This record gives sequence, structure tokens and C-alpha cells, in this order.
Amino acid sequence: MSTSKVWVARDYLNCSGCRRCEVACSLWHEKKIWPEASRVRVFMLTPTLEIPHLCAQCDDAPCIKGCPENALSRSDKTGAILVDAQKCISCGKCVNACPGRVPFLHPATNKATICDLCDGQPECARVCQEGRYNALWKAPGTPSISYKLYAKTPAQILPELAARVYRDLGKELI
Repeated sequence: MSTSKVWVARDYLNCSGCRRCEVACSLWHEKKIWPEASRVRVFMLTPTLEIPHLCAQCDDAPCIKGCPENALSRSDKTGAILVDAQKCISCGKCVNACPGRVPFLHPATNKATICDLCDGQPECARVCQEGRYNALWKAPGTPSISYKLYAKTPAQILPELAARVYRDLGKELI
């Protein structure tokens, strides 16, 4: 990823669970508040621990490689994974290929849906910063970052987050 690309960096400890990111994303893409269609989802798998879940924009993009119809590609401008809804056959292979299982089938169109970075100005990061939560922020894409470290399911993220917040008691919560 070159430095002209962007990604949404995240700090799970700072997520308050306000879900402003879901609202902003659905307003941007769907023109209405529709969290089920949001490209960022906030999961609470145990009380008090909120996990914003969105595409890590992996360098090797297993979702693109997993699509049998070549419906996924990478934006030259932003580096975001893009979905061509005309080519998508709703097979879900991109979901299975993703180590974080981030892509999902849109609740209305049943087409693959994934963060497109809002054309380089991610709304989720903007509203998180506006609220001063600092759980999500727009960051330059740099080769020194291993984006795949963020490509995990919420259930995979939870143990480390619980341990960081609750120390030894974290294991009892999950």
C-alpha cells in the first residue's frame, strides 16, 4: 500500500459503543439510518466491551482472491476494496476468504458489501473523531503497517481486549 492510500485505524479500548460510526456509514451509503447495512459494525460480545468491526484493507486481499467472478477489486485512488454489484453472484466466498469475516451480504440486495473508505474520507472515522472517542480515525496507508493484524473476527479480538481492560478477570468474562 502506498502512502497516498488511506485506511481506518482503530483502538478498541476507546470504543464507547455509541454506534455513531454505524449511523454515519449507513447515512452515507444508504441515505438512511440502517445499521444492518453499515460497512462498519459494532459488536458487544460481553458487557462493556465494544468492538468496531470493519475491513482492514489487507495488502494481500484474500476476499478479492476468493471471488470466483472477479467482482472485487482495489481502488487505485484509496486502496479500498470495491465490489462490482453487477458481477457479484452473492456466493459469500469473499466472506469465507476474509480472515476477519468482514464482508457481508447486503440485507436488501444480497450482494457482497464491504468498506469502500467513502472515497477516501471515511465517515465512520470522521464522526468518531468529531465525538472525540478516538476509536476510529483516518490514517495514511503505509507499508510499515501489517494490516492483516486487524483482520480478525470480534470473537478473536475479545480475549485480548478483555485482558487489557479487566486483567485476570477478563478470562472470566468471556
